[in-house]
Amino acid sequence: MAASYPLSAHPNDGKSSYGGRDVVGYANNPPKVRWPNGAKVALNLVLNYEEGGENCLLHGDGESEKLLSEIVGAGAIVGQRHANMESLYDYGSRAGFWRLHDLLRRKDVPCTVFAVGMALERNPAAAKAMVDAGWEVASHGYRWWDYQNVEQDVEREHIRRTVQIHRDMLGACGR
Repeated sequence: MAASYPLSAHPNDGKSSYGGRDVVGYANNPPKVRWPNGAKVALNLVLNYEEGGENCLLHGDGESEKLLSEIVGAGAIVGQRHANMESLYDYGSRAGFWRLHDLLRRKDVPCTVFAVGMALERNPAAAKAMVDAGWEVASHGYRWWDYQNVEQDVEREHIRRTVQIHRDMLGACGR
């Protein structure tokens, strides 16, 4: 087969289990699950809170944010602020969070918040609201970065900073 497609063939082609991945799973035989109180659905609601931890020249970064926005195909702008991107993130911390917080509180719906440490630091009122709501706050790193290629010493420092932020602002840190 590889000889037929020399430009795109790979040794894992056609495999459903490879490199620790299993892309089939239970297939058509899922396990029988019995949820409490006869519930038919279990919902895990997670709120990402990154606003204020994204890439931004005002945070000392060399380029603007490019990830997870409503700007299709957004790219980083090197050496310049990205007003549209900043506006989207600012909406999240200034209004969007509070709208979701109020809705979930009114409906008595718990959630887990994946919170970026720098974002919590910049908005103590939001951090307090998460605690007061009884929400679980999980660490989402110190910055809204892809840490895959961050130097190990920088990543370790960010972990220490985030643990301290969780202790100071949330009263605890994850285990």
